[in-house]
Amino acid sequence: MSSPIQQSMTATHRMNRSSLFIIVAVCFLVFVGWYFVPHPVVGLAIALLPIAIIATIRMLFWLILLFVVFSFFRIHEVIPQLMPFKLPLLFSLGALASICWHLMISRTLKLVWHPAMKWLLLFWLVVILSVVFASNRGVAIHSFKGIYWKIMIMTLAIIWVVNRKEYLAKTCWTIVLAGALVSIVALYNSAMGIGLVEGSRVTIGRAIGSMLGDPNDLALVLLFPMGFSISLLFSSNLHGVKRLFAGLISFMLIAAIIATQSRGGLLGMVAVCGYFLSQVVRSKSLLALAGAIGLLVLYIAAGISDRASGGAAEAGIDASAMGRLYAWEAAFKMALDNPLFGVGLNNFYFNYFFYSPHWDGLNHAVHSTWFGVLAETGFLGLMLFLALIVSLLRTAQRSIKVLTQTDIHPTIKSTSPNNSKKSAPYETHGYLLSMAKAVLAGLLGTVVSGTFLTQGFVWPIYILAALIICVAKITQNDSQNEK
Repeated sequence: MSSPIQQSMTATHRMNRSSLFIIVAVCFLVFVGWYFVPHPVVGLAIALLPIAIIATIRMLFWLILLFVVFSFFRIHEVIPQLMPFKLPLLFSLGALASICWHLMISRTLKLVWHPAMKWLLLFWLVVILSVVFASNRGVAIHSFKGIYWKIMIMTLAIIWVVNRKEYLAKTCWTIVLAGALVSIVALYNSAMGIGLVEGSRVTIGRAIGSMLGDPNDLALVLLFPMGFSISLLFSSNLHGVKRLFAGLISFMLIAAIIATQSRGGLLGMVAVCGYFLSQVVRSKSLLALAGAIGLLVLYIAAGISDRASGGAAEAGIDASAMGRLYAWEAAFKMALDNPLFGVGLNNFYFNYFFYSPHWDGLNHAVHSTWFGVLAETGFLGLMLFLALIVSLLRTAQRSIKVLTQTDIHPTIKSTSPNNSKKSAPYETHGYLLSMAKAVLAGLLGTVVSGTFLTQGFVWPIYILAALIICVAKITQNDSQNEK
C-alpha cells in the first residue's frame, strides 16, 4: 500500500500532466486559428477558449443536466428564439468532452455499478442487435444515431455524475422548473387556440414540426415533472414557500395535461396522484373509490368525449381505440415473425402495412410502450424490458424504506441565518426522500400511461432509471457512513 506522501506526489504529477496537456492544446489551437483565419474576432474567441475549456471541465453536472432537459423538454422548441443557438448540440458536445476528460485524463469520474444496470445493459444489447437485424436497417440506424445512443450515454453519465444529495436537489428543481415552462406555454396555446389538434387538443411547436406538436407526446413530457413537483409538495421536510411553489407548478402541470386530452396522460396523472395520496389515506377502498371518481371527473373535464377522434360521436368502439387494437395486433404478429430481435428500432411504423389486419391507406404508430418494445425488439427484448422495470420498482421501494426508517427531525427548522446550517441536513435529507418518492411515482405513472403512450425508446424511462439508481447508491452510502 502506498504512503500518503506517495499518493500526494502521484496526484500532483497527474495534475501537472493535465495542465501541460491543456497548455499544448491551447497553443496549437491559437496557431491554427490565426494561421487560417487572421481576424480579430478569432483572436477574441481564442482568448476566451481557455475559460470555456475550464468551465466545460468544471461544469460536467450542469452540462449533462441541461442537455437532458433541453433534449427531453424541447426547450429550444418551446421558445423558438433559442433554436438558432443550437443549445442541445452545444451542451452535448460540452458534456461529452467533459466526460472524456474526467474519465480518461483526470480520472476523477468513478464508475459505479448497481444490480439493476445488468437488465439495462442487456436490453441495450438487444436494441443494438435489433438495429443490425432490422427489416429496414437504414431507418433503424438513423434512429439509433439520431437519439438512442445519446440516451444510452447520458443515462450512464447521470448514474456516474449525480452522486451527491446536492446534485439530486438541483436535478429535482431543474426538472420541475422545465415542466413549469412547458405547462405555461401549453396553457397559453390552449387559451389562444394556437396549434390545436382536432379542434381542442393543445400542442406546442406544431407549426415548426416539434415533437411536442403531438398531444400524446406533450402529455408524456408534462407527466414526467409532475411526480417531482407533487413529491416536493407532500414533503414535510421542506420549507413552506418551496412547497407552495411546488403546489402551484403541480396545478399548472395537471391543467396542461388535461388540455392535451390524452388518455394515457390522464391515466399516468391518476397513477402519480394516487401514489402520493396512498401515503396519507389509510383506507385502500376509499382511495380506490376516490381514484375512480377522479378519473371520471378528469375524463369529463378533459372533454375527451368531444374529441374529433375517439369521441362519443363515433359508434361502438371509437376509432382511436380500434386503431390501437389493430396496431397492437400488428405488433404481436411482428414479434411472432421476429421473436429474438423484432423488426428493428423505429421500424414498427414502416412494417404496419405488412402486418395490420386492417389497412386504411395509412401507416400508424403503435401507441403502446409494451407492444412497441415487443414489435421492435421481440419477445427477448420485452422480457428484459419488464425485468428492468421490476428491478427499478424494487430498488426505488427499498430506498424509500431505508430513508423513511432513518428520517431525521431537527429541533430547529428556522430559516434565519443563525439556524440555516442546523436546518441544512434536515432539508437535504428531505430532498433525498422526495427524490426517491418522485422517481417511484414517475415510474408508476410511466408504467400505467405506457398502455397508451409509446415510451420504450425515449428519454423518460431512462432518466428515471438513472435517478433511481443514483438515489439507491447515495442512500446506501449514507447508511454505511451511519454504521
